[in-house]
Amino acid sequence: MRTLKTACLSALCAVLLASPAFAEKADRDKPINLEADTVTLDDIRKVSVYEGNVVLSQGTLMLRADRLQVTQNESGLDKLVATGRPVSFRQKLDGRDEFIEGHANRIEYTGTNNQLELIGQARLRRDGDELRGAQISYNANTEFYKVVGQPDAQTPGGRVRAVIRPKPRAEQPAAQP
Repeated sequence: MRTLKTACLSALCAVLLASPAFAEKADRDKPINLEADTVTLDDIRKVSVYEGNVVLSQGTLMLRADRLQVTQNESGLDKLVATGRPVSFRQKLDGRDEFIEGHANRIEYTGTNNQLELIGQARLRRDGDELRGAQISYNANTEFYKVVGQPDAQTPGGRVRAVIRPKPRAEQPAAQP
């Protein structure tokens, strides 16, 4: 039972750390809920595999996948790999009434360098802005994004697609005579 709890916490930490720096901080203090059709735990290799309608939630964070594999090392989380058609996550941004959403065929998170990879028909959306490509990489330490295009049905010509909505302008006071 302790290993299952540790694996759940590791999976949760991976998802929270992988979210942009402005993710809802209060989520970290909420209970973790994890559901799957089956769970396989390997204490020797420190690998936990959740399969079938996997749902991980904590506060405003929600991750859905067909399969979630969590690998640990001596210091905790090593790697998280979620697969599905698609894998999706959604989380509220801290102090705002907005959410960040991500979708991909595969999402990988490496704990040693806080690197998130959305692979295969990758999409990130925040407040009307959207990034699409074959692969989106995000490093939570440096807050650096990289989006790679590839020919497929979702991105004509294999190019990266970005939609950036104009932000509302602050009203300027009328000039006084």
